[in-house]
Amino acid sequence: MSRLRDVPLSALDLATVTTATNARTALQQTRELAQHVERFGFTRFWLAEHHNMPGIASSSPAILIGHVADATTTLRVGSGGVMLPNHPPLVVAEQFGTLSALHPGRIDLGIGRAPGTDQRTAQALRRTTGPLSVDDFPQQLSELTGYFDGTEELNAMPAEGNKPDVFLLGSSGYSAQVAGLLGLPFAFAHHFSAENTLPALALYRERFRPSERLAKPYALVCASVVVADTDEQARRIAGPGALAWVKLRSGRPGPLATDQEAADYPYTDVERLIYEDRIASQIIGSPKTVEAQLERLLEDTRADELMVTTMVAEQSARLRSYELLAELAGRSTVQGSSERVKTEV
Repeated sequence: MSRLRDVPLSALDLATVTTATNARTALQQTRELAQHVERFGFTRFWLAEHHNMPGIASSSPAILIGHVADATTTLRVGSGGVMLPNHPPLVVAEQFGTLSALHPGRIDLGIGRAPGTDQRTAQALRRTTGPLSVDDFPQQLSELTGYFDGTEELNAMPAEGNKPDVFLLGSSGYSAQVAGLLGLPFAFAHHFSAENTLPALALYRERFRPSERLAKPYALVCASVVVADTDEQARRIAGPGALAWVKLRSGRPGPLATDQEAADYPYTDVERLIYEDRIASQIIGSPKTVEAQLERLLEDTRADELMVTTMVAEQSARLRSYELLAELAGRSTVQGSSERVKTEV
């Protein structure tokens, strides 16, 4: 039995800016990618939130979601995610209520608790120097969902009656517990926290309590995947993404390098170790190589849905990677599905 052919397949995009492109091109390519995966029957297309990152144009998920939803017809489009500490819950409810009213049944609200940026930028976003405590997030989340449910004193027009599907995002056990206790679908960031995946998912399922939103646990796992015609080609086009990780870890984020720039980069011994570790944490290779690794991941995690993110420099290589992945998953060029998460027991 092929798990890859049985689970919904979705995509996460960051609107990557390269040394050869600019933000405008990156946003156009995000729209093109969404249309591309829709043709292959992908279920969701999520946009990340990052700030003060020269290589990432996805800083305003709500605006990008509207842009992508307007350019597609069947994809569920959402945030992967909105970093709630950066935003007043009332504003998020109004934004996503508006999106849901404009695109009924097609909007997802993935919520994260990390700022998605450095401390100085986080302070600029919040206009305060005081950090949020770990206890603030559950209260913020409760307030946000309350606007959609109509249980808050304020009316976040048009949120009430126009609910997106709400997911809690996480990379650790804390978010897993919160998602389980609140009865929310849980999206785990395997693409940068692989060592925590299995413990977090186990904790989520252990702590899960049925809710009005969800009757049983629903775990989405997001993996970093690069597929090409050969293992060698896949490793080469994965190079810019791994170099971006090296630079991020050393406090020097920048635009994504080209394939040749990544190949020619003068890595120090320490940088080479970080680079190889990043390559090893991803699923990279030919269709045969990737299929085996994805099947293993799905078996180990028992994921209800697979989401992939592909950080490569060339748009043609990115489109080809998703096309090969769709073929592995048995998706031909068909219309996608905007079906909601199943909540039946």
